[in-house]
Formats: sequence, C-alpha cells, structure tokens
Amino acid sequence: MQIRVKIIQNKETEYIEIGCHRHDDRVDEIIRSVKLHQGSVDAYSGESLYQIPLSDIYYIEAVDDRTYLYLENECYESRRRLYEFEEILPERSFVRISKSIIVNMMKIVAIRPALNGRFLCRLKNDENVIISRKYVPEVREKLRG
Repeated sequence: MQIRVKIIQNKETEYIEIGCHRHDDRVDEIIRSVKLHQGSVDAYSGESLYQIPLSDIYYIEAVDDRTYLYLENECYESRRRLYEFEEILPERSFVRISKSIIVNMMKIVAIRPALNGRFLCRLKNDENVIISRKYVPEVREKLRG
C-alpha cells in the first residue's frame, strides 16, 4: 500500500482519501484511527481548561463522583460522567474494562490473566489496570475486531 501526502492551499478544506479495491476491515481500521485523532474532550487541571485529544488518553477512571483522564504522564479531571464518555468515544478504540474504567485499546501493550477470572492490562506507559471478570468477554470480542 502506498501513502501519498498532497499539500493543499490554506483556503481549501483538508481531507483524507482512501483508494482501495474493496471496503474491508483494514479500511475500517484506518477510518477509525483517523477519527480517533480528530476528536478531543474538555478537561481541567486546577482551574485551567484544556482540550485533550482522544488519541492521548490512556484510560478514563471514575473515582468518588469524579472522572479523571489519564495520559502518558498527566492526569486531568473531567466534568463528564463515565457513561457520557461511552456515548462519545469511538467504540472500536475505547472499551469499558470495569465498573469504573474505560481504556484506550490503542494504548494496550499486553493482557495477561490475573486472579479470580480477572485480567491485568499493561499500557504503553507501563501502568497496569485490571479488567473485571464481567467485562472480559467484551474486551476479547473487541480485540478480535
């Protein structure tokens, strides 16, 4: 597969064009990846408001009626609830792994069994999160793609 980049004038609308013989899972994965990099969410650090690109989020966790976005080395607070994130996040790239955590599938390095039917999920930043037994089938399904 060739990749071409064409520089366009500032007044033109940016676009991505995919040339393919057929629309298959590989093309869908490219589309999902592009959409993931386009979106962002509001989050706070102290009193400052930031736009956090979805592609930078490693996982989202709800703790004591607060929601936190964890990036590679930073943590931000969001005013959204976890269920609201489930509604707006690209479903192929993010998956709920427990009652309180949604993880970015693109940030997973490895998954291995833990105790009591749970799994340990290691992320690219070497952080570990637990996949609850209830959510293991859904995570497996999404990994199969």
